[in-house]
Amino acid sequence: MKPRALISDIYNTLLEIGPPPSDATERWESLWEDTLADPARLTLEEFAAECEKIIAREHDVAIQVGVQHPEIYWPVVATEALPELARLAESERDEFLYRHAQLQRTVRLTPGAGEVLGKLEETRVLLGLASNCQPYTLRELDAALATAKLSRAVFKPELCFFSFAPVFSKPHPHAFRLLRAQLQARGISPAETLFVGDRLDNDLEPARAHGFQTWRLAVAPPFDGHAGGDWSVLGRRTAAGAVW
Repeated sequence: MKPRALISDIYNTLLEIGPPPSDATERWESLWEDTLADPARLTLEEFAAECEKIIAREHDVAIQVGVQHPEIYWPVVATEALPELARLAESERDEFLYRHAQLQRTVRLTPGAGEVLGKLEETRVLLGLASNCQPYTLRELDAALATAKLSRAVFKPELCFFSFAPVFSKPHPHAFRLLRAQLQARGISPAETLFVGDRLDNDLEPARAHGFQTWRLAVAPPFDGHAGGDWSVLGRRTAAGAVW
């Protein structure tokens, strides 16, 4: 049965993660000076360490009030760790954080993903996203999709879960309940929806627990009880109307 909807994770599913650039330290120093007009007060590693302390504190506070799988909002964390960001316009701050993200790792559209998404959209399969991510992720995704002549408009906004917005993250059950409710409002059951991800704990097991069909995005077995393969295999299976 060809799925009527497909929900995909982003990192290590739609976006392939690579190592950081070799000149990350030099680029960090240039970014700081270009944006803040001063020599860098913190190294890249020191900034990361300050942010980790804040994130740990915020997670602890959230857990104490009963929030399962808490998420942070990265611009707020980064600005606390680096108060100089507060004097920037929002667009300048977001540019700084986006460029900083590019120093942590490289990303590109996972091979085969663009072709499959394009064909699914042509055949009116509804597309959505479910990702533990931050605002800069969406810009990364936009840039990657553009290389396949696609845009984020192929995904239905109401079928997208981005953890930075509700400040809880997968595998929180409510993330999957929200998606299921939006699909059911369109007459689509979880059993008619394929959830694509790379992780068993965050993606596939909780998705299956909520009735979704699942696909483990991987280049080779084991798939641990889920249908699986890379995007090209997934494309062939969906085109053939395979039963999951």
